[in-house]
Amino acid sequence: MDTAKSRSSQIDHLREQFKKDGIRKVKLGGFDIDCILRGKYVSLDKFWGVADSGIGFCDVIFGWDSGDQLYDNAKVTGWHSGYPDAHASVDLSTYRPIPWEEGTAAFLLDFEVPAAPRKLLQHVEQKARSMGYALKCASEYEFFIFKETPESVRAKGYANLTPLSPGMFGYSWLRASENAPLVHALQDGLNAFDIEIEGFHTETGPGVYEAAIKYDSLLRAADKAALFKTAAKEICARHGVMPCFMAKVSKDLPGCSGHLHQSLWSLDGTPLFHDPKGPRGMSKLMQHYLAGQVLLMPAVTALIAPTINSYKRMVRGAWSPTLATWGVENRTTALRVIGGSPSATRVEYRFAAADMNPYIALAASIACGLYGIEKELPLGPETTGNGYDAKAQPLPPSLRLATEALAASKEVREILGEQFVDHYVRTRDWECRQFESAVTKWELERYFEII
Repeated sequence: MDTAKSRSSQIDHLREQFKKDGIRKVKLGGFDIDCILRGKYVSLDKFWGVADSGIGFCDVIFGWDSGDQLYDNAKVTGWHSGYPDAHASVDLSTYRPIPWEEGTAAFLLDFEVPAAPRKLLQHVEQKARSMGYALKCASEYEFFIFKETPESVRAKGYANLTPLSPGMFGYSWLRASENAPLVHALQDGLNAFDIEIEGFHTETGPGVYEAAIKYDSLLRAADKAALFKTAAKEICARHGVMPCFMAKVSKDLPGCSGHLHQSLWSLDGTPLFHDPKGPRGMSKLMQHYLAGQVLLMPAVTALIAPTINSYKRMVRGAWSPTLATWGVENRTTALRVIGGSPSATRVEYRFAAADMNPYIALAASIACGLYGIEKELPLGPETTGNGYDAKAQPLPPSLRLATEALAASKEVREILGEQFVDHYVRTRDWECRQFESAVTKWELERYFEII
């Protein structure tokens, strides 16, 4: 069946599914560089009109930052181009009824612009398939929940916020039960939204939870990871609370991770990372994959840790790596090799945090692994014991230095594409300049009176 007939068949099937699910309106959206879901409601008539041919969507979403401030250095769009509509196609396979919005369907869009994160990941997935590999990936998020609203956090100046529950209660059966209506609403709502939650528990910190999303194929895993944050915010809002996915919300409290689990499989479904005769049970393929990730980790740091705040978490002893290291079942290293059965053997990319864009973080980390396979890179010595004491490449300690490392990397431009890397570097340069010109509360408290 050709592509046109296949899509027509998908649309016919959706018409029937809409009737069964009682769909009356549709929400279309796509993720920008900062992993903010930009979208709109459309009527059913409008949806059926764009389901096959696509829709025009203002490309300003790739020309402004997370606060809707226009970049002054972007090339992909801007005043020079007039901010036209970009063509966006509807990925019909992403259909999800929204459980907390009765009668509403959700679909993701693919934008025909070089800055689109989902397109970047699709290119990396095509690269893997051309090499004979499929990927299975999963994500897990740590996040704070506060008894606050968008209005109250602003009224309080983002200070003295009330957490969902007090105290440092990691893996607390009690705290989760005390907040059972919210905890159940999150798990049940996310599961019904095709984001299957395998594990959900409190983490150490007041009102902190961790959610582990079940593994899936690469693009679906990234969709689930990206949709998770928006869905969690929508569900929490209906309970009068707010989740926060900053990497580090307070210097006095733990940071929030966004770990990524990855494994390579053959196209016919055979796991490829396990070899009982290999060192530490790792196949040669897995060793090359890890070697590529270790080698290029400093160069892709800005892609994994995308905000100024990301680097407040990346300090010694904060459960976040500061060096490009790997180890077997070692939670102090950037890459944690998890062994066991052939299907369970994988790498946990522990460097990522809750503020990541999962499309970009997965694309960058996987592309580095594929680079290691292509170049047959040798894997350096395993880090045992305290990873902070290892002799290894240091990771850039700030977004400014990470952006400079990315800009200078010929290898990353080669594996992710010149246009995407150029745009991303420009957006991070903008982000750094916004911070560098800001007067912070810390500066006022330190200098206002005494200097």
